Amino acid sequence: MSAPVLSVRNISRSFGGIRAVRDVSFDVQKGEILGLIGPNGSGKSTLFNCILGQLPPDAGRVEVNGKTVTGMRASSLNRLGVGRTFQQLSVFPQMTVLDNIILAGQEHHGTMASRLFGPSDAGLTEAADQMIAFFRLTHLRDTIAGSLSFGQQKLVDAAMAFMAGPSLVLLDEPAGGVNLTMLGSLKERLTAYNAEHGTTFVVIEHNMEFVMSLCTRIIVLAEGAIIAEGTPEDIRSNQTVIDAYLGGG
Repeated sequence: MSAPVLSVRNISRSFGGIRAVRDVSFDVQKGEILGLIGPNGSGKSTLFNCILGQLPPDAGRVEVNGKTVTGMRASSLNRLGVGRTFQQLSVFPQMTVLDNIILAGQEHHGTMASRLFGPSDAGLTEAADQMIAFFRLTHLRDTIAGSLSFGQQKLVDAAMAFMAGPSLVLLDEPAGGVNLTMLGSLKERLTAYNAEHGTTFVVIEHNMEFVMSLCTRIIVLAEGAIIAEGTPEDIRSNQTVIDAYLGGG
C-alpha cells in the first residue's frame, strides 16, 4: 500500500502554558476529502500552520507522500505538490481574473531566465483559461478581481491554488463569507476537481452543512486534541461531538 498523501504524527504545540495542539495524529489517503472541525480555540488553525511550516511544532512530524516535511517553508511544500487557500483572500484586486491565475501559475513553472526573457504570460494563458472555464468564470475572465463579489473572488482564489496541479490542497474556511448560491458553486467545483484529478483535500471549516456535504471523513478537535473521527453520518450522531461542539443544535 502506498504512503498516505499526508501523515501527521504526534504533533503538539504550546504557547506559554497553553497547549494549543496536543499529540495529534492522522493520515489522509489519496483522493480523500478530510474535514477538520471544532469550536473556536480548538487548535485547528495552529495545527494547519504546523502542517504548512508556518509554525514549528514542539513535537511530532509531518510527512507528504512519505517524505518528512516538518517545518518546511511554503515555497518548498509547493514544489512537492502542496497547495493551500487562506481565510483571507490572496487575490490581487487591481488585476484581472486571468492575470491573477497566470501569476499563480508563474510561481510554479519555468526558470528565472524563462520568466525574464520568455513571453509575459510564461506560456500559461491556455492553462489559465482552462482553469477559468473549470471554475465557470469565463464571463469574468477580463474583469478586475476587486470588482467581483466575495464569493466570486473565492472561486478565483481556488482556481489560483489549483494552477500548479497540486496533489494535496489545504483549504482554510473556504465557505467563510460566501452566500448560499456561490457556496453551492464552490462545493460543486471542488467535488468535481477531486473526482477528475484525484486531488486530496484537507478542509478547515465552521459551516457545518458545507463540510458535512463536501467531506468523506471528518476529524473533530476540542482543546487541541482529537475527540472524534468518522464519516459525516458518524459525526452527526456522536454524542461527544454534540456535547462538546455542536451543542445539540
